[in-house]
Amino acid sequence: MDKNKKLKQKGFSTVGDILTSYISDEDKYISHEFQKYGYELAKELGDLKNKSLYIKLAKESPRGLIEAARNFVKDAYQVKSPPKLFMWKLSELKKVRKADTQEERRR
Repeated sequence: MDKNKKLKQKGFSTVGDILTSYISDEDKYISHEFQKYGYELAKELGDLKNKSLYIKLAKESPRGLIEAARNFVKDAYQVKSPPKLFMWKLSELKKVRKADTQEERRR
């Protein structure tokens, strides 16, 4: 114990201290940023049973559209089903974006 006190006084940490502060189960299977983002989105919407859907959306959909739909749900008042509202808003934003790109191509 006396040795540990000396190490802490000098600003060092023991391996045991570092390992106890490390949360091993939280991000165990996450290796990419989009996986973490999708998981956090599912958690925020209260839909962890469909977390793979949100991870797929985070990988394949533009992040700006996802963020806009997420903020729409956060700003909504008395939402019965945040996941449904999120998916509806995301599909609406994608339709608008598709219409805008088609309009630009016609010019």
